[in-house]
Amino acid sequence: MNLFTALRAAWPATLDAPAILTDAGTYTWADLDRASAMLANLLESLQLHGIDGRPPVVAAHVDKSVESLLLYLATLRAGCVYLPLNPAYRAAELEYFLLDAQPAVLVCRPEDQEWVIPLAGHAQVEHLFTLGSDRSGSLLSHASLYGDAHEHAARQPGDLAAILYTSGTTGRSKGAMLTHGNLLSNARTLLRHWDWRHDDCLVHALPIFHIHGLFVACHCALLSGTPMRWLNTFSPAAVLDQITAPAEPRATVFMGVPTMYGRLLGHEGLNAEATAGMRLFVSGSAPLLPAAFSAFAERTGHTILERYGMSETGMLCSNPCRAREGARIPGSVGRPLPGVGVRITDDTGQPLPQGETGHVEVCGPNVFIGYLGMPDKTAEAFTADGWFRTGDVGRIDEHGYVHLVGRAKDLIITGGFNVYPAEVESHIDRLQGVVESAVIGVPHPDFGEGVVAVIVAQAHGVPDEATILTTLKASIANFKVPKRVLVVDELPRNAMGKVQKNLLRQAHGHLFVAPDA
Repeated sequence: MNLFTALRAAWPATLDAPAILTDAGTYTWADLDRASAMLANLLESLQLHGIDGRPPVVAAHVDKSVESLLLYLATLRAGCVYLPLNPAYRAAELEYFLLDAQPAVLVCRPEDQEWVIPLAGHAQVEHLFTLGSDRSGSLLSHASLYGDAHEHAARQPGDLAAILYTSGTTGRSKGAMLTHGNLLSNARTLLRHWDWRHDDCLVHALPIFHIHGLFVACHCALLSGTPMRWLNTFSPAAVLDQITAPAEPRATVFMGVPTMYGRLLGHEGLNAEATAGMRLFVSGSAPLLPAAFSAFAERTGHTILERYGMSETGMLCSNPCRAREGARIPGSVGRPLPGVGVRITDDTGQPLPQGETGHVEVCGPNVFIGYLGMPDKTAEAFTADGWFRTGDVGRIDEHGYVHLVGRAKDLIITGGFNVYPAEVESHIDRLQGVVESAVIGVPHPDFGEGVVAVIVAQAHGVPDEATILTTLKASIANFKVPKRVLVVDELPRNAMGKVQKNLLRQAHGHLFVAPDA
């Protein structure tokens, strides 16, 4: 089934009901239906050509707006493949994605058109349109010439629906190919697991070039026929305004990344009274600090639900939504979702006993079908029995909860001993005066890699380096204790709030070894 067909079937019978509420006005379900039909008719009129037997790709390098969401829906509706791209990408980055994915259509911001045109020409993109967050640009003006009824293109669950590029921190960014079945199965599972109700209303403040904002958040609302309060950009004040808005529909669900929760905690308006009408707060895309988890509960009375997912798989694990199913554990991403398999293996691929730390492997109907144009990388990513190697390292406790301790590429081997950064970070983050930390390994002449802690301090500062090291030696094995502690103003992050440890390793790679060594 075409994913759009499934989404559209869930919309309320009364299409004049509000679907998306913005500062500029309200879009009804009928508006979404008609506008996506006009855009789909435009795409079909172009008689687009696919590559290598796959449907044609529509790439979107635009700011967040309701219209950019409509472009996604229209792409599904027309049976094409959607490729969302971070609008922060500049020329060299965009050129790589265009050459790799070979889209038939590219939609960019009006102000970027001048420098995008040569790139589109070089990549032999057939059609270029523009779309601004203020509804400007050529895409909507062209779509306005077409009718507002459209027959959904027939698609099978195994047909390609979207391509999401991984962050590419360790080499070429890879295009994860996701099918209609992958996306639909994951959305249906989340609706059940998170107890989505007919009277829910999502505050949407995430970007929509990423799986969290586009697939998790939007799909939950669209597949349940419940409205969204839409923010093109995030600000704590704007989110709190939406959460406390007295007009119907009242906000009940918020999804954010840890950076958003940190900024909400910094706003004096966040309290139990402001969040009294909320049902669920979800955090993902990066680890949530236990201190933020506890502070949010103390300020609001709400326990944040943490979950775990990837571009290649959608959501894999979630803390419980229902109290009867267990507690939401800080530092854990919860249990595997229904239908999802999670196992922990050693370096040889053999399953490890409960409680032991190793490589996280997963399987399920949500797992992607491979990397675009990279058969060798796809083969490397899967085991002989079909499980996907996530690249994460973790363990499963006696209650079935998954605990991630870092990425395999972030593992530090110092003097022959393995150090998992997340474990050391958990001890550092509990120290007085520490806001957050990142532990990395950098070249060391004696130990191979030296453990280094990079710390963000509170305004009043942290204890000196010697005091921190002495404190850590009392709580963790000596080989895990950092050889240096560095204080910085902030940690480098990507668009979804993940700490970019590769940049930290680059910045401090010569801490123990001279550049010409």
